[in-house]
Formats: sequence, structure tokens, C-alpha cells
Amino acid sequence: MTRFNIAGLQLSLTVGDNMAEITKQLTVMKARFPWVDMAVLSELAPHGPLATNAEPMPGPTENKFCELAERLGIWLVTGSIYEKAGDKIFNTASVIDPGGEVIGRYRKMYPFLPYEKDISAGEDYLVWDVPGVGRFGLSICYDMWFPETTRNLAWMGSEVIIHPTLTNTIDRELELTLARANAISNQCYFFDINAGGDLAYGQSIIVGPEGDILHQAGRGTELMPIPVDFDRVRHTRRDGIKNFGQPLKSFRDGPTNFPAYVEGPASSLALRGLGKLEIPGSGRSGSAGDEDTTEGDAAGGDA
Repeated sequence: MTRFNIAGLQLSLTVGDNMAEITKQLTVMKARFPWVDMAVLSELAPHGPLATNAEPMPGPTENKFCELAERLGIWLVTGSIYEKAGDKIFNTASVIDPGGEVIGRYRKMYPFLPYEKDISAGEDYLVWDVPGVGRFGLSICYDMWFPETTRNLAWMGSEVIIHPTLTNTIDRELELTLARANAISNQCYFFDINAGGDLAYGQSIIVGPEGDILHQAGRGTELMPIPVDFDRVRHTRRDGIKNFGQPLKSFRDGPTNFPAYVEGPASSLALRGLGKLEIPGSGRSGSAGDEDTTEGDAAGGDA
């Protein structure tokens, strides 16, 4: 049996410098659960959702995380911070090994537009191997609303998806459904770790490769250590969910080349007819017909 222990940290955080609280809770976590191999923080945990706190990477916050990972002897997924890179700002998470080395950074591909304005989209996926254990993939918050992101990580071999998030809106219940759907359709573990306190609504969820809820948090601080069984992922992918559905093998063997991906999303007349990506009520109505399409074009799409 190939097992690996991952702790999601749902912390009660504020808009500001949370590094002291994060350091305390990581230290407590490792003292209480010394068998934990990896810790995962929520999106934008160190400083909250203020782009004015953006800093270069490597930089002071990431360096502190490297020192923490080495001192505690754990893999650490830092949640994310706003990264300043030239004239752009990205929402970026670091993956740090137990020796305190950054082995990869992931820039959120889908900033929460139009609300997370002035944040640039990343372009590169991140997967990494823990030697002798298995392969991990990383996405951030709104990424999971786009099933293509998780499917691509699975296509690259990821068996566990680490997913820091920051949600303080009424759609949190929908995200719990999406976390399960991503795990089921890709036959993987899915760690969706939210913040609590002033920043977000909590309710982190950890899902197994057959869609089973391994833990769902409340709204306050919770340290959530979960053993991950990689043999279970491999059995599920080989023999099917509950020995039935085998979606990854069906996807592999299916004959379909999806036009939406071959031709690109922007080629769709139906999608172009949805109007601008903007906050409702802030400008034009955004109703279909804002673009120069006919009723027949919108109805028929590109079929």
C-alpha cells in the first residue's frame, strides 16, 4: 500500500499579515500529527486578497515558507500570494519540498474575472512527483470551474489534485459539488482548502477518487490530516468507480476531438453572443445580441 499523509489547514485569517498565525498553526499541526507529510494552505493565506501586497518570487514570504518547510520536514503548498512579475501581477502558489527547496510555482489560470481585476492569467500547468509515492497536480480556486484544468492534470498523470481556494460568497455550496465532480470524473483525490475567519466561509472539502467525502469542514479553524492511498487511485482507474465507470479510459479510447478545443473557445458564435465579461449592472446588460450575430447563428453555434 502506497500511503501519504496530507493535512489541509483551514485557518481563521484576516486581511493583512497572517504569517505569524500560519507559522503557529503549522507548528501545532506537526507537533500533534508528526506523521503528516504535506501541508496545504488556502489561497492568498499569507496576506489576504490585496494586490497591493504583491511581491516578487523568490521573495520574503516564499523564503519564510522555505524555512518553515525545512524546519518541520514537510512538503508545503503555500496557498498562494500575489506575485509581481514586471508590470504584471499573478496569483501564484509555491510547492516546497522538505529540504526547503521550491520545486515549482503555479500561476492561477483563471483569475476570478471580472472581480479579481488586474490579475494576469497563468499559462503553465504544474505537476510534480513525490519519489516513491505518486504524482500531484495543482490548481487554484476558480480554476476548478473549468473541468479542462483538472482533466489536463489527470492527463499529465496527477493522482492527487491540491486546490487552495478563497471563497466568501453564496456559491460555496456549488463549489463543494464541483470538488466532488472533479474527483469523480478524473478518479483522483481532490483537496479543496478554503480559509475561515474574516477572509472566507470555510467549508473545506477533501474528496476521494470515487467521489466520497473524506472530510468536510465547518467555518472555523480546522487542521485536517488525511491519509491518501495511491493504490486506491490506481485500482479505481484500472477497474472503475465502484468497479463500474471508467471515465479516464473511456476518454482515452473515445473517437471524439471536441470542436470547442480544436477550433478554440473564441470561435463560438454562441459564446461571443453572451456579451462582455463584466460585473452585472456595471455597464451594458451583457445580454445575447451585444455581438454582431444573428438569431440563427446563436442558435446553431458552430455545428
